[in-house]
Amino acid sequence: MTQEQRPTRTGLDWPRAQTFLAQERARFHEAHPRSAALAARARDHLLFGVPLHWMNDWGTPFALHVDHASGAQVTDVDGHTLTDFCLGDTGAMFGHSPAPVAAAVARQATRGFTTMLATEDAAVVGEQLAQRFGLPVWQFAMSATDANRYIVRWLRAATGRKKILVFNGCYHGTIEDVFVDLVDGRPVQRDSLLGQVHNLLDTTVVVEFNDLAALDAALADGDVACVLAEPVMTNIGMVLPEPGYWAEAQQIIRRHGTLLVMDETHTISTGPGGYARAQGIAPDALVLGKPVGGGVPCAVYGMSAELAARVERAKREAPPGHSGIGTTLTGNMLAMAAMRAALTEVMTPAAYGHMLALAQRLAAGLREVIARHGLPWCVTQVGARTEFQFCPTPPRNGSEADRILDGELEHLIHLGLLNRGVMITPFHNMMLVCPQTTDEHVAQLIGALDEALTQITQKA
Repeated sequence: MTQEQRPTRTGLDWPRAQTFLAQERARFHEAHPRSAALAARARDHLLFGVPLHWMNDWGTPFALHVDHASGAQVTDVDGHTLTDFCLGDTGAMFGHSPAPVAAAVARQATRGFTTMLATEDAAVVGEQLAQRFGLPVWQFAMSATDANRYIVRWLRAATGRKKILVFNGCYHGTIEDVFVDLVDGRPVQRDSLLGQVHNLLDTTVVVEFNDLAALDAALADGDVACVLAEPVMTNIGMVLPEPGYWAEAQQIIRRHGTLLVMDETHTISTGPGGYARAQGIAPDALVLGKPVGGGVPCAVYGMSAELAARVERAKREAPPGHSGIGTTLTGNMLAMAAMRAALTEVMTPAAYGHMLALAQRLAAGLREVIARHGLPWCVTQVGARTEFQFCPTPPRNGSEADRILDGELEHLIHLGLLNRGVMITPFHNMMLVCPQTTDEHVAQLIGALDEALTQITQKA
């Protein structure tokens, strides 16, 4: 199969697309001399030339360098103001530097960053989380990765079971346990995982999303502590649960004595209480990272009263010493102040009302421009999160979603958008709207995509 014959490229003129890519790379070079100079300077002392090697995944000729970000916009060091639909890949889902969070952080900055002691903010945040998500007991972490790692350790301790179950193509941060995939129906440890020395297949079970029979069979031995899942898969491209899936899945999970953990780090886009609460899913535990502090590094995990009692009992019965859960910066004063402001003043029903309505308009606009260019692509939406995918109907599991990923095509489109003043995520084609996103911003994105597709689609 040639490049042009790939299913993801149906309707595209791939030679023209390659010409377009070369033009866009040249355009980026010309427009970003200061970013180019800083990228060259960073190469001397930063591994891979960036603070985090993922920053090279944007598909730009060199790393774009930011001067400042506010609301729905980012301004780079060359003075270009970009409309941001990436929003830190969800970290800034409620806009860059939301005013209440910025004010709370500024106040706290003169009152101490970290003491390894509790503050009033912690009590308020706990109350807010319990009210919002319906789980009464909470703890904190510095990232969703840490929160997932900690909840898995607590649940293994509470249940006495070693295994966890995840869905093929999942992403729960960099907790090692989840890097297991299905390849031709067989579980394998992901070959891109660096430095892993323990065999993850001994303790991690993987099945396809939306496959109830596979879930039931995988839990039948009674040795799985928890199912760790996003209620909607979001990091291999969006995969929606089929109607009734979670209602039946919960019955299966509970019948086998397994616990259910919902990772709502991305699906908090659904509403103030996340996807699970909106859809009547009742997890035993919940994890939320990135946006809960308005972009300040922090995360939370909550659990039911019954599970909390089992967790506390496991801790009391364990020998004295380090539990392997938590760090000295966990629950620090700065993060608690940020979370309090985000939960009480930023993540409000009014903010969600604006975001959800605008995301609907974005999804409709994407469908219209894709149809106008005759492309067999679909648009998927979960609350304020919208994505276009290179297939006519949304994928139903991780394997289907993986087959339609096309990094080269994604980068080509993303660079075309970037050069037209719009950013979406560098991974697949995800977009978020925030409280500061406007109708004009959405129109800008639709117009930029229309321009890019005009350059790469086949002409009648």
